[in-house]
Amino acid sequence: MNRVKVIGKRARRAFSPTKIPGARWVINQYVGCQHACRYCYAKFMRRWYDYGRWGSWVVVRENMPELVRGRYVDGKVYMSSASDPYQPIEKRLELTKRILESMSKRIRLSILTKSDLVLRDVKLFKRFENIEVGLTVNSFEESVKKDLEPHSPSIRRRIEALRRLHENGIRNYAFISPIIPKLTDIEEIISDTKDFVEYYFFEFLNFRAAGAEFRRLLRDRYWEAYEVMSNRDKLERYVRDVVKAIRRSGVEIGGICLHQPKLVVLK
Repeated sequence: MNRVKVIGKRARRAFSPTKIPGARWVINQYVGCQHACRYCYAKFMRRWYDYGRWGSWVVVRENMPELVRGRYVDGKVYMSSASDPYQPIEKRLELTKRILESMSKRIRLSILTKSDLVLRDVKLFKRFENIEVGLTVNSFEESVKKDLEPHSPSIRRRIEALRRLHENGIRNYAFISPIIPKLTDIEEIISDTKDFVEYYFFEFLNFRAAGAEFRRLLRDRYWEAYEVMSNRDKLERYVRDVVKAIRRSGVEIGGICLHQPKLVVLK
């Protein structure tokens, strides 16, 4: 487990407006993440939380269970956008668990995590009228996963968590991210999960938001991936081919995020 500095804080509110597609509100009980994924887009939070290297600290908003108690908001609530609600520290603090216990069960809730710790709260999920739980998965080889996602649970454990959520009647989804040329095999992931996943969301690597340090890492260790991501024409062809494969797969698609607003993807 990645050791981190824990910073306790009190939040002013639980639910914040968000521009995340399909959601109206976001809740972040943690800021910062022990998983320390090298490409993480939430690293921009260091502008406001100057506690050191991403992955070395976690801000804990300790009063969140009190703030959600008795509060109802209309529209989908997304948990979380600046962290992972089931990162390792959650096993000890149980902050996410206490929030779910206190939260109105009428709230429409969408949870996304990289951790099979989420299975601990299946009984709590069943109390909600409208809930979905997603696992971020990809097909990185183990050596690549250790390089890019050094402290996250294995891909196999995440896929098994999706299966068990399905078996327990919890609506689930696979968030296939980040999609990186030469490193991510979309068809393999779909083949491994389609029997027990409700729908899929696909996200291509946000090359810019991943940061200069990650771009250098990709250039130095995964040149073939970097070559495609840094070349507009090659990237456009790659994205077009992947999108075609996604559409051919026949799975339910919740969305495809390109992170390239001017990228042309032909049908």
